[in-house]
Amino acid sequence: MRLKEGWKMYIDIKHLKSKGFSNTKIADMLDVSRPTVIKYVKMEPEEFYQEMEGRRHRKKKPDKYEDDIVGWLKQYPQMTAAQVFDWLEEKHGNIDFNEATMRNYVRFIRKEYGIVKDTNPRQYEACDDPPMGKQMQVDFGQKKVFDNSGKEITIYVMCFILSNSRFKYCEWQLRPFKTVDIIKIHENAFEYFGGYPAEAVYDQDTLILVSENHGDLIYTKEFASYLQKRKFNVRMCRKADPE
Repeated sequence: MRLKEGWKMYIDIKHLKSKGFSNTKIADMLDVSRPTVIKYVKMEPEEFYQEMEGRRHRKKKPDKYEDDIVGWLKQYPQMTAAQVFDWLEEKHGNIDFNEATMRNYVRFIRKEYGIVKDTNPRQYEACDDPPMGKQMQVDFGQKKVFDNSGKEITIYVMCFILSNSRFKYCEWQLRPFKTVDIIKIHENAFEYFGGYPAEAVYDQDTLILVSENHGDLIYTKEFASYLQKRKFNVRMCRKADPE
């Protein structure tokens, strides 16, 4: 499991538990095992960080193909392990493990990333704005401008939009965002709004665009600790696929 995905699962488990869901229900909602939920519910962010660091040193043979496998399964959730194995052979040539190992690894990846074989087509319908206090959208951006001396510079922008009222708060700075910046600007926005909503929806595409570490700003030990204080839900989306 990549560090970002691990923190996402940990944060989601902690959030659902704080809302009163049982361990069994959380496991069902997140498509992870009940023992995993029980284990992470008891963990503090620092303990989870150590757990994730330890995993980095336990390697499986298919690990070197993880990015390919995760990408294919996310794009084509109905793929079988045999199909994944064939695609790996087509792309990389001879593979140094067999199909049985591939089946176990695909099963592991599906659990780790919450990728299920969805046989039902998506259905779309218009939806109302969330109620007051329910949700805010968080967008990131960058823009080239000229300073007072005429030199071209890049500014980095973070904006909060309350989904119901469309009330906005924005800040900008002259360097890429770090997690400490993200937390500080959240607090400034909440002070400006006079409170904070139950859920924050982040645009994954723009977050990656302005991040100096490939978007891994939200799912970090520091932000997980911050969420234990503020206790709002985090949801990532992509503008190309807002679901």
